Amino acid sequence: MINVLFVCLGNICRSPMGEAVLRHKAQERGLGAKIRVDSAGTGDWHIGNPPHEGTLKQLKLHGISEQGIQARQMKGHDFEAFDYIVCMDDSNERNMRKLAGGAEADILKFMDLLPQEKLREVPDPYFTGNFEETYRLMDAGCNALLDKIIEEKL
Repeated sequence: MINVLFVCLGNICRSPMGEAVLRHKAQERGLGAKIRVDSAGTGDWHIGNPPHEGTLKQLKLHGISEQGIQARQMKGHDFEAFDYIVCMDDSNERNMRKLAGGAEADILKFMDLLPQEKLREVPDPYFTGNFEETYRLMDAGCNALLDKIIEEKL
């Protein structure tokens, strides 16, 4: 089983969208039983809450389930439990590398999966309101992430 964790600031917009999209794409490729996906935030503001309504709207528009997704905060044991920790921006990546110590998880920045994009961070739609852009990035990036997982681990 390959374990993937998406990380953003509050865990209600970007990372739960990534969680839902990757889970959906893994199922479509017949890898649902081989890849476990979760998400977490670096902050604790939204613990226990469902994804933001803008995230839910995009997922529904694209026929993707948000079932079982609720905000949680990153925990120390996540570094041992996940093979890939995928960060949505520079700040999240710095925080994860600082907290990881010598953990084995592969910490990467989501936009590194999309070198053709001018953006180097996933803009936070909580502040921009642009959930369509976030979905576009998640859609392309999750395809690239699945390809990376298949090449490296499966």
